[in-house]
Amino acid sequence: MKKIFNMSLMMALITVLSFGFTSCGNDDDDVLPAKPSITLTEVGHDNGKHAHPGHDLHLEADLLAEGLIQRIDIEIHQEGGANKIVELSYTTGKYIGVRNAEFHEHIDIPVDAPLGEYHLQFTVTDNMGQQTTVESHLELVEDDGDDDEHEHHHDHDEE
Repeated sequence: MKKIFNMSLMMALITVLSFGFTSCGNDDDDVLPAKPSITLTEVGHDNGKHAHPGHDLHLEADLLAEGLIQRIDIEIHQEGGANKIVELSYTTGKYIGVRNAEFHEHIDIPVDAPLGEYHLQFTVTDNMGQQTTVESHLELVEDDGDDDEHEHHHDHDEE
């Protein structure tokens, strides 16, 4: 009986010591890079935060992702979360797999999108699965033709 007790005590001691040795590791290798950062620089022409149904929305942002950009998601919905009019994902192309990017796109607004207040969400996910989302107000207004006077031109070189 004493032999079984000693064996049990010995097994318990070995188990406790083995947990002690395996749990005392250097966990510094598991430090994640900083989450992506997003600075929306323009939502609409001249950052006017408005767009017209049937036209495109000028959208610019400065992106930084130490863990490299894996995807960019853009959603535009009416205030309150109803009626999504835009839902885009960028998973390939010039913005993906890089640390820094200057996002510049013209997002098509559906011609049948109702006028009113909208909410834009811009999300960047890095290769580590970390996400950052920024939001902006957007108003869909009737096209009065005035924006044509201020039409802007950019060099849209494909990289």
